[in-house]
Amino acid sequence: MGKRNLLYLSEVVAGPIDPAVLANTWSIYSASSIKEACEVASDSNFRVGLLVLNGGTSTPAAYEELILASPRTAWVAALPQEGLLRSDYRHLIGRGFFDFHTLPVNYPLLNAQLGHAFGMARLKDPIVPPEQCNSDYQIVGDSPVIQKTLRHIEKMATANAPVLIRGESGTGKELAARAVHHQSARRQQVFVTINCGALPSSLIQSELFGYERGAFTGANRRKIGRIEAANEGTLFLDEIGDLPLDLQANLLRFLEEQTIERIGGHESIQVDVRVVAATHVNLEKAVAEGRFREDLYYRLNVLNLTMPPLRDRIEDIEPLAQYYFDRFSNERNLSVKGFSHQATSIMRQHGWPGNVRELVNRVRRAMVMCERRLITPIELGLDHHTVRQTQSLHEARDSAEKDVIKTCLRQNNNNISITAKSLGVSRLTLYRLLDKHNLRE
Repeated sequence: MGKRNLLYLSEVVAGPIDPAVLANTWSIYSASSIKEACEVASDSNFRVGLLVLNGGTSTPAAYEELILASPRTAWVAALPQEGLLRSDYRHLIGRGFFDFHTLPVNYPLLNAQLGHAFGMARLKDPIVPPEQCNSDYQIVGDSPVIQKTLRHIEKMATANAPVLIRGESGTGKELAARAVHHQSARRQQVFVTINCGALPSSLIQSELFGYERGAFTGANRRKIGRIEAANEGTLFLDEIGDLPLDLQANLLRFLEEQTIERIGGHESIQVDVRVVAATHVNLEKAVAEGRFREDLYYRLNVLNLTMPPLRDRIEDIEPLAQYYFDRFSNERNLSVKGFSHQATSIMRQHGWPGNVRELVNRVRRAMVMCERRLITPIELGLDHHTVRQTQSLHEARDSAEKDVIKTCLRQNNNNISITAKSLGVSRLTLYRLLDKHNLRE
């Protein structure tokens, strides 16, 4: 294993620690001021930092700013024994540091403390598929249903056909669209998004197709529309089910011919764009009711992806909560270290009607409001009134049956024959149960 990165801050030129002694184990970046340390702390490669509290001019409040600026870094303080008698230092270390080392320095012990801090910091990293490790568009989770979704995204990214993403509000449809773009051959080009449900119908046409100067009152200059702006990249049409019928015809023409005309213009403009659309609306029902064009539906629904609701991926709730706790840790009270057992338990019981968006909101609010070391159900705003109602006997049996099958499949490496034998059923019965619980690959 190569050297691990260490951010070292000592405001004293000839400090009590010689970084050269640690250089056999660590690749060290030495900073001489809090400002310099803050500038480099945002580098995610720094999982651990060593801060000397001996002879510097900065106040504990300034050091707290550094801790907040480096939420993914586990800090170890080095200070003389008498420094532990200062109440402001004791308060600072207790709130924001992983560990402390008393001077004079004991290098073997310090190395062990830094290594422990590094390992604990790494445990907070979310588990994501290798293909997403360099992506800003991580879909966090290790449940079978989300892993299946990620495999579908990877396959769809290699094609150039339109993608229709379905799912309830808050399930991460735009995140999935960005993941498709990021893993595609168009990843170096633009990703342009437009929310068809957020714009007035009078503006959608000009937003999508643009307009020429003088096309209407107030059109004092030419404007490039979102479709043209996305040339060679990806256009994400969010809430496509809310697109007015008259504009659906224009969009259909673009999809068929890959050309557009600006409002007030007469020139056909060739555009190379991949379209990804998303909706929480039942488009088949909308087609049957005449609210959505059937021909446009088939044009968009070439590749189909469904984002699962959070209640169907209970295993991912705790990793998701921890991921967003770390992501927004600069907003938290420094004394807040994580979630209590009661909090994680009630999060697994909650129905999450707002899905991941609701979870993010509750976690961020709890991080700000919590005055304890660990977040409890009170800060999350979850109690027995907000969790799911007791299951019916039929629902409980189905849930238990699904859990047993999933566990047995995992233990037998998804071998159908061995799993069926372990469960005491035939292969045919097992296939029927896999279909019933949506567990078949």
